[in-house]
Amino acid sequence: MKLIECDIPGPILIEPRVFGDDRGFFLESWNERIFKELGLDAGFVQDNHSRSQAGVLRGLHFQNPDPQGKLVRVTKGAVFDVAVDLRRSSEHFGKWVGVELSEANKRMFWVPEGFAHGFLTLAPDTDFLYKCTSAYAPEYEHTLAWDDPKLAIDWPIDDLELVLSDKDCRGATLAEVEAFA
Repeated sequence: MKLIECDIPGPILIEPRVFGDDRGFFLESWNERIFKELGLDAGFVQDNHSRSQAGVLRGLHFQNPDPQGKLVRVTKGAVFDVAVDLRRSSEHFGKWVGVELSEANKRMFWVPEGFAHGFLTLAPDTDFLYKCTSAYAPEYEHTLAWDDPKLAIDWPIDDLELVLSDKDCRGATLAEVEAFA
């Protein structure tokens, strides 16, 4: 596997080794030993799978307390995936990084604890899978406003008609959010 550092410390883009032939392909999406050797020593407790239509924007979500680290990937379709640093002690507080994940590039993205996470679906019937280091706890879930001008996330909306949940429409701004120490 190849690790690609992002513009801010913490999130990491991961390119797995893909073995392909005329039958299809094979890749390891998780191998505890290899990930530990690469410095990603995460204990996962929950796997999730969502399917979304083009234009669906989910997030920016995080849990505080009981934060979640997430290893995310797309098995069908494509997304623009975003992580926002919510650690007040970080010199990168409020900074974001965005990457495209797709069934074609087979990349994975590590979103560590202390970051808000969200994605915009770029293709119809996109399947998004993610492993979490902590179980989902709705009582600790918070939503950071995806369109907060202070964040200035450059979402590739183009000609997409956005679809958001009520919860995602009511996200808190960076100034209001319950960030981490």
